Amino acid sequence: MCQECGCSLTDHSNLHTNPQLNDTKTLSVIHKILDKNDHEAQHNREHFEANNVRAFNLMSSPGSGKTTLLEHLHEYLPKKYAVIEGDLETSRDADRLIAKGIEAYQVQTGSACHLDAFMVHQALHHIDLKPIDVCFIENVGNLVCPASYDVGTHKNIVLLSVPEGDDKIEKYPVMFRRADLVLITKMDLAEHFDFSLVECRKQLEKLNPDVTLIPVSVKDPQSITAVANWIQKHQGEI
Repeated sequence: MCQECGCSLTDHSNLHTNPQLNDTKTLSVIHKILDKNDHEAQHNREHFEANNVRAFNLMSSPGSGKTTLLEHLHEYLPKKYAVIEGDLETSRDADRLIAKGIEAYQVQTGSACHLDAFMVHQALHHIDLKPIDVCFIENVGNLVCPASYDVGTHKNIVLLSVPEGDDKIEKYPVMFRRADLVLITKMDLAEHFDFSLVECRKQLEKLNPDVTLIPVSVKDPQSITAVANWIQKHQGEI
C-alpha cells in the first residue's frame, strides 16, 4: 500500500482483501480519500462536457509509448487535442508534445505514483478547452496505482508494449478490467521477443470481454489510423 494515498486499493469492495488494512480507522480514512477524489472527478467531467470535450485517460508502464503515440496521433486524428502530462519530475514529455505543436501542460507529482482528480483540476486552469475536441490525460507510468483513481475522463486507454511481455494482463488485472481500449504497442519488435498477441486476447477476454484491442506500431500508419478512428468514434458520443 502507498502510505501517502492508499493507492494500491482498487475499489471499495476489495479493501478487506489486504490483511494490513482490516482496522476500521484505516478503512474509514481510505474511503474518505476515494470519495473526495470521485466527487472532484465528476466535477472535472462536467467541466469537460460543458466545453464539448471528450477526455481520455492514458495509462501504462513507463516507456510503453504513451507520449510517442500522442506525438504521432495528431497526423491522423482530425480533431484538435490537448494533453495533461503526469510525471514525478521534469517536463520532458510536455516539451516533446509542445515541440510538435500540441498544447500540453506538465504536472509534476513529486512522490505520487499517479494523477488524481485534484491534480487534473488544477491543470485544467492552464488548458484552454474552448478550441479543442479531445483532452488526453497521460498518467504517471505505473500499471497499478493510476487505475485506482478516477480523474474525470470518459474513457480509459491502456497501453502494453511488446517488450513488457504478454503475461502482464493477468498479473495487473485491475487496470485492464477498467480499460475501454487496450493498445499493444511496439508491434514492430514482436519478432524479437517471445510475445503472443493471441495470448493477450485470451487474457483480455477473461477479464474484460467488451474491451477493444488494437495492435500498434508508430511505423505502421494503418495501426495509428485505427486508434484515431476509435477515438473519433467515442469523441462523438458527447
